[in-house]
This record gives sequence, structure tokens and C-alpha cells, in this order.
Amino acid sequence: MPALVLLGAQWGDEGKGKATDLLGGSVDYVVRYQGGNNAGHTVVVGDQKYALHLLPSGILSPGCTPVIGNGVVVDPSVLFSELNGLNERGVDTSKLLISGNAHIITPYNVTVDKVTERFLGKRKIGTTGRGIGPTYADKINRVGIRVQDLYDESILTQKVEAALDVKNQMLTKLYNRRAIATGQVVEELLGYADKLAPYVADTVLVLNQALDDDKVVLFEGGQGTLLDIDHGTYPFVTSSNPTAGGACTGAGVGPTKISRVIGILKAYTTRVGAGPFPTELFDEDGEALRRIGGERGVTTGRDRRCGWFDAVIARYATRVNGLTDFFLTKLDVLTGWEQIPVCVAYEIDGKRVEELPYSQSDFHHAKPVYEMLPGWSEDISKAKTFAELPKNAQAYVKALEEMSGAPISAIGVGPGRDETIEINSFL
Repeated sequence: MPALVLLGAQWGDEGKGKATDLLGGSVDYVVRYQGGNNAGHTVVVGDQKYALHLLPSGILSPGCTPVIGNGVVVDPSVLFSELNGLNERGVDTSKLLISGNAHIITPYNVTVDKVTERFLGKRKIGTTGRGIGPTYADKINRVGIRVQDLYDESILTQKVEAALDVKNQMLTKLYNRRAIATGQVVEELLGYADKLAPYVADTVLVLNQALDDDKVVLFEGGQGTLLDIDHGTYPFVTSSNPTAGGACTGAGVGPTKISRVIGILKAYTTRVGAGPFPTELFDEDGEALRRIGGERGVTTGRDRRCGWFDAVIARYATRVNGLTDFFLTKLDVLTGWEQIPVCVAYEIDGKRVEELPYSQSDFHHAKPVYEMLPGWSEDISKAKTFAELPKNAQAYVKALEEMSGAPISAIGVGPGRDETIEINSFL
């Protein structure tokens, strides 16, 4: 049962798409198990660049079946826009499977997301405004719309009415917005039913049967560990569980079937949106990381906040996810620095702290304690083996590995599909 979980070990945007795509040719299924179109992956294949938001990265690998699991929230308009874009570029998307239990992002979820963020003002979370949070809230409140509901007009109408009873009160009386008509929403959602039908499946059954048949299944998380609703920098988090445990609930497989958990680490640190970020840089180094690394959100288009590598966060990700391996990305971006700071601990109220504080207040006040590592100036993008890296680059990787608590089994030395050094095979 070779089941692998691949997830972000920082605040997302670590390069999970590249890692998933690297494995895609060797696996039978790639599964998105949480999040929605608030996550973005950039995958470079030859001279072609693909920006994926909702679809699993494995959709670009021939022979691989991409799956959107029950833990994902689906905006049908985004889904078909993405599918049409790939079809126009000659990518076969016919093997896609979508769980009938996945929840639908409705037009009113998007409206609520946007008006709520505006209403919060300075206290806003920094959401993408795509309706993800309100959709998960509906799911927990048991007024959500699932993919399977599109095939029973009576049930769909009842559920939309129930959801809008409360939301229209809020929109009209609190936010001074127009009420949303039930019929209009139902009509729009029913318009997707026939188009979705070829993809809808009992994905829990499909995936468990695949594992029983010794197929290789890769579970792909969106966002990152520090954005997990339970284990992230709450409240500046996403609305689901990108951590390894989320793969079990979001895809419907038991934890005993997971054989390997791979964390994606960027060779420095970035995040998008509001919230604490101890190693964030506001100087020329931060701007250089942003420029050289092309640090702009695939989905949001927002500039990413940039900082040095944070080993405290990496250790936390290892612990929370039970990581067996790391995939270190964007090592090439650090080429040219004479010395590279690495955060090895925090200083909080004058005390040295080497593990992530559980208190939100303490984390907000954490100051990074840096260790300086020697840099390198050589171009590493052509390196095919670890031994071909400059000595200082090798030492940097080894230091990060020791500080982070799990072996670094692959290294990204450029954005291309072939610009990766494999140290230990993931399969």
C-alpha cells in the first residue's frame, strides 16, 4: 500500500506543485484532500508553465488519475475554467474524479467572504475572497451544498433556502447588501450538473480499492502546515487541515494506509496574508528574495512576504505531520549571498526558545535568533547530484536537515521539471 502524503511544511507556496509533478509519472493517483481554489501550484514542463489552482498537479502526468477528494471545496466556475484552459493546451483531463461528498462553493459564499473581510477592516484575516471559509463554515453548520445535491433539485432547493434564511438577514441588515434569491442560485448550480456528472464518483471506494491493489496514491495538500486551522498561526490560517491528518479525513483513507509523509520546505521562508512571521525581512535582502524567487502568489497575485529559513517552524512541521522526508525547493535562489542567516531559535521576553510556542501572544513577540552559514556564488541549476553542488551549498542543506529533524531527500535547484536532485527515492 504505497500511499504518500505531500504537504507544505511552512506557510504554503513552498513548491508543492513541482514536487507532486516530479512524482506524478510514477504514481497512479494524485489526490487533493483539502482547500479549494485558494491554493495555487506552478508547474513547469519543458518550456511550458502551468498555473493550477483547484486541480491536482498530477493532471499534467499521462497515466495518472487526478482526484478531488471529499475534503475539498469546489467552485464549479473555477473548475471548468481551469479544465478548459488545460484542454486548449492539449492536456487530457478526462480521467479526473470528483468526490460526490465534496462541498460546493456557492455564489453567496463568495459574497459573504468579501463583505466580511471588508467589514473587519484592520482586523481582517487576509483571505483570498473566494468563498472558501464561508463554505467550510456551512459544512460544519450542516447547511452546506455537496456535489451530489446537484442531482436532486428538491433537496438542493431546500438546502439553499435554509442557508439563505440566515445569510440574507446578515447581508441586508448588517452589511446593507441586497438579498440573494434562492431560485437564481439553484438555477446556476443546476447548470453545472450535467457537466460535472462524468467526473463524479465514490472516490473513497476508488482510492481504498486502488491501495488494496497496490497502486501508488499520492495525497497532495494545499497551503501549508502553519496555515492549518488547528495547528497553524490561528486565526491567520486557512479553513481546513493541510497537515497529514487531513489526508485521512479529506480523502477517506485510514492512517494505517499512509506509508510516507513528505514535507516541502523552501530554502528560505515566505507567506501570503496577515499574521506573525518572525524571520520576515523588510530590507534589500527581502526584496532580493522576492525578485529572484519570483515570489508572487499563483492564485492571489499578491507579493509574498519573504524571510530567512526558520528551523523552529521546520521542526514543528516534522512533529505535527510525522514527516519522513523533506523536499527542499528553491535552493538556487540563495546563490550570491556571502552569508546566509538561518533562524535556529526565538527570543521571547529575553528567553531563548527552541520550539514553536503554543501561545499566540508569545509567537507574535518572537524574535529570531540567527546562525550565519557561508554562502556560495556558483550557478547550481545544472547540478544533477548532491556532490555537484558547491561545498557551501552542501553544508547549508546538511545544516537544515540536522535542524529540521527529517532527511532532505530531494532538492530543487531551478523551476524546471528536470531541475531537481534526488538523494533518496520517495518510492
